[in-house]
Parts: sequence; C-alpha cells; structure tokens
Amino acid sequence: MTRSADAGVTDAFIAALAQRAAEAEELRRLPEETLEDYRASGLAGLLLPARYGGEQAEFGQILDPIRRMAHGCASSAWTLGFYTLHNWMLALFGEQAQDEVFANGPVRCPAPLAPTGRGVPDGEGIRLSGRWSWATGVMAADWILVGAICGPDEAPYPALALLPAGDIIVEDVWHTAGMRATGSNDVVITDAWVPEHRLVKVIDIYSGTAPGAALHDASAYRWPMVPALALVAAMPALGSAERVAELFAQRLSERVLAYSGAAQKNQPAAQIRLGDARVRLRALRGLLDDTVSGLQHGVDAGERIGRAMRADARAAAAHIVHESRTVIADLLESSGASVHFLTNPMQRAKRDVDIICGHVVFDYDVARELAGALEVGVKISPIAMI
Repeated sequence: MTRSADAGVTDAFIAALAQRAAEAEELRRLPEETLEDYRASGLAGLLLPARYGGEQAEFGQILDPIRRMAHGCASSAWTLGFYTLHNWMLALFGEQAQDEVFANGPVRCPAPLAPTGRGVPDGEGIRLSGRWSWATGVMAADWILVGAICGPDEAPYPALALLPAGDIIVEDVWHTAGMRATGSNDVVITDAWVPEHRLVKVIDIYSGTAPGAALHDASAYRWPMVPALALVAAMPALGSAERVAELFAQRLSERVLAYSGAAQKNQPAAQIRLGDARVRLRALRGLLDDTVSGLQHGVDAGERIGRAMRADARAAAAHIVHESRTVIADLLESSGASVHFLTNPMQRAKRDVDIICGHVVFDYDVARELAGALEVGVKISPIAMI
C-alpha cells in the first residue's frame, strides 16, 4: 500500500486538533483555526488533479493522514478527510464542471449522497428540489454535491448534482451525542437549476468509469466510489481506537486502584486487555493494507473493479469500524469511571466511534450479507451500495 509521508499532517497539526477538540464540540463545527491549518497543510490538494495545481497522489495516500488526525480529534479527521475526498469526487465530473469548481484550487464541498432530491428536466439541465441530511462540514462550504433521482418519470436515473453553496439553505439540526464538531446539518434546495455538465450518473461513479477517469492520467480517478468512501470513513474510527490504546497504556502505568491500593499495571487482566487491543489493531491495519493493495492492483492494471471486490472492500471497512469500536469499549471497561469526565479524550473517542458505526456504509449485517451473496453467486439489487 502506498502511503504519504504525512501529507501536511504533522504532529503539531494533530496536537492542535486535540487542543481544540472540546471547543469544536461546543461549536458543533470546526474552529476557523482548524480550517486555516487545513488550508496551510496542503492536504486539500492531495487528490486534486495536477492540471488544477494538485498533487494527484495515489488514492491510498489519503488514508494515513485521516487516521492520524483522529489521534487528535475524530470529528476533525472525519470532516477534513471528507473535504479531501470530495475534491477527488469532483475530479470524476466532466472537464467543464471541473474548470468551474477548481478555478481557484481545492474547495470545501460537503456531499450528502442519499438520493433524497428530485431533478426534473429543464432545457439543458434539471430543476432540483429536496432535503438532504448528514451534510458534513456544510457550515464552511464553497460548493455542495447531492444525490438525486433525475430525468423524466418514465426513465429516471440516480445522479450526483453539483451546486454552489449559495443555492442551499442550511437547517441547524446537528445536536448529537458524538461527532458533534462535524456540523453535519440538513440542507434544503428549492427549484435550483443545475446545468447538465454538473451532473454525473451514479452508475459511472460506483464503477470507476466516470468522465474524470478518462480526463486525468492517474489511477486514483479509476477507483470505485463506495470502497473509496468506506475506507476513508473508517479511518477516524481506527485512529480513535489507536489513540485510546495509547491513552490506556499511559493510564495503566500510573493508575492505583481505589480501595485496594494496588497498581493496575501489575494486574494480569489489565495487561491482557492492552495486549489484546494491540494485536487486534495490528490485524485491522493488515486488513486495510490488503484491501487497498487489491484495489490498487486492479486499477493499475486497467481492470474494471467488479461488484464482488467492491462488496469485499465495503465489508472490510465495516469490520475495521466495528472492531475499532469493540477495542475502545473493552479498554474503557477496564479504565474506571473517571475516564467518563468530559475532559478525558477517551470518552469522546467512544462517543464519536459509536456515531460513526451508525453510518449507512458501515451497516455490519448488510455489508457482510452483500459480500457473502456475491461470493456464492446470489443476485443482489442493482442499486446496492457497493
């Protein structure tokens, strides 16, 4: 698996995210200082095409920076990771759309992708209306990318539509137990005209055959969308579990148990929990590397990534998230009640990863069902999210 050295995500950047984590929770969005650090880091341009001044890196290079940012703040890692990913998604559109959106370099473009809008044909475009939830980072958006059912009633098709942020209304609904700083509010669009060149069919996005795949001479733009999205979204959970394991080890070395006065580090049960967490996290990193390497080999060879491989990648990402959640829960169970004070980052990690597990792409039963069904040749829905 090809990895970026740091993609601008330095130890100081991560430390700043940790220092601002409580403030970001209170704001329910990223602080302006974090957005400024993100701009200065260059991470936004990691997957931006070279013709627009970007680094045009291999797709796998996005994963480590996001995982490491979660050592500071999972909400920040999630939001900044998706800002970066969505610049990659915009690079899958046709040339005219990219010339518009990347006129001044990378942008902040939330992307609530569920097709909860309707696009009715109107000249050389559509009239779009609808409401979308989970618009991560929308409070600082330049553009927005939404899913919609487009076309005439007799021949509808799912597509992604790109609009300037000025065409949307943001409704403040993001009052949650975790991932609070993502600011994933609702978006309302009413009768906005979207030109045809700012539409791309979901079937092409899913399969890695979107217009941008031919426009840019790089394997990254041939990656299928669902594996790309699922692996990126899994990184804040994995990074959070890694950080909790580090904090547990630090706590273990110092903690004296109430009533007994015994040093917890001398208890075999606590030692076992730490050793177990370390092995499980290593296994998850191995699964991640194997999954990314398989996909990268296919796109490098010019292959169309089939549904079975895409389903396997989604199942792997779901496993990474759910296993990370279990590691965190196991370690907190042996950490005492004081880790649940709001000043302790361990409790925030648990709340954040609990929320991440609820993302549709990490539905563990569905992800495993799709992978198993395709393995044995059972037909699945043609619009299944893989």
